[in-house]
Parts: sequence; structure tokens; C-alpha cells
Amino acid sequence: MRQPAVFFGHGSPMNALGGPYGAAWRALGEAIGKPKGVVMISAHWETRGLGVTAQEKPETIHDFGNFPRELHQMQYPAPGSPALAARVSALTGAVQTQAWGLDHGTWSVLCHVWPEADVPVVQLSLNRELTARQHYDLAKALKPLRDEGIVISGSGDFVHNLRTWKREDGAEPYAWATGFNEAVKTAFERGDHEALIDWVGLAEDAQLSVPTDEHFLPVLYIAAQQEPGEAVSFFNDRIDGGSISMTGVRIG
Repeated sequence: MRQPAVFFGHGSPMNALGGPYGAAWRALGEAIGKPKGVVMISAHWETRGLGVTAQEKPETIHDFGNFPRELHQMQYPAPGSPALAARVSALTGAVQTQAWGLDHGTWSVLCHVWPEADVPVVQLSLNRELTARQHYDLAKALKPLRDEGIVISGSGDFVHNLRTWKREDGAEPYAWATGFNEAVKTAFERGDHEALIDWVGLAEDAQLSVPTDEHFLPVLYIAAQQEPGEAVSFFNDRIDGGSISMTGVRIG
């Protein structure tokens, strides 16, 4: 059976410990079941050139600071898959490496989706030498994996502006954040991938929503999996702290 492609708005790593978003992530895992594996493109692994994790037991990477000890001690011991890494390498030309593991863009959400950590996970890096269009075109090479039992996943945020983030609970979203978030959703619903590739022109004040593009680029890897007319749905559709979108997307 063809597996879905999923984008996760991951927000703060603290979401690994609980909060309002885990229930939707758990429900997603229950709906999908146990795939043969996951290929994750996270905002938090940027490289020159393209890499894919190839170890049997990837490290849980705590790529953040000034968070509670409980979070720094958390482990997500999902297995890797050298065989899947080799398949991704064959499709994309990615270099197989053991120099990375599972960063918080991956494990902070997957610990809810598959809490038993029993689904193999490999990460594909964000090659910073590519343009947005080149990222989208590269992502198309991953399409055969969906029919091989593999979930293609991206982790980032439609809207990610930490400088304007409000610490108080229940903070109202900025109008520009809501506008951009809705524009991305509309582009997915219409299958308008050109609008996503040219995200700067997608909505007014787009660059306030995406001041740097590493959290948005994983969106393109999921858009590239969408076939004409293929179903799209959203989960955790809210904006945290006024300027961090938690919206997730499921294709198929």
C-alpha cells in the first residue's frame, strides 16, 4: 500500500515532553500503522552536498541549549536502516554517512508518532548549495519509496520567526503569520507547487514569516510527493507564540 507523505510543524523541542500537539501526532501514527521506514528531511541538518544517515543505531542528537535536563536526557532509540540509506543514495546521489543521527526536528515529533521507536528512520540532509526549485526537483526522486512502504517526512515550520515569538500562553498570532500560513495551505489544496517554490511571492510579508528558509524548505519535499488530485489534510493547525506555525500536512 502506498504510504503517505507528511510534513510536521515541529516548533519547540519541548513538544517532545508533552503539550497540545502530541495527540494529533499520536493519532497520525495510529492511522498510518507501522511503515517499513521513514525518510525525514529536517530543518536542523544543513550540509554542503547531500547526505543520508546510514548507521544501524542512530544517535539521539540534542541540538539545542538552555532546556530542562529531562529534555537533554531524552532518548529516541529508533533503528536506522543501512539498506534504506543505500536506496535513498541510489535515488538521489546522497553520500551515506554516520556523522549525524536523529536531531530534534525528527525525534521530538516521532517520539509521539511511533512512541515504541520501532520504525526505522533515516535522515536526508538539506543541501545548502541548492535553490528552492532544485530542492523540489530532488524531492521528486524520492517518490518511488512511497510504494515501497516508506513514509516521506519533512519537519520544520511554515512560519518560523523566533525574533517575534511571544512567550505568553495563548498569544494571538500576528496577521502576517496567519496570512502566510493560510497561503501555504491553499497552495497545497490547489496543488500549486510553483507558488510554494516561489514562497517569497506567496503572500504579503512572506519574509517576516520565513526570515531564513531552513524551516520552510522541508515543505517542498512533501509538496513534491503530491500527485494531481491526491488528498491533502492538515493537523495541529495553529500558530504558537504568534509566529511559529505548528501546522502539519498529510499527503495521501
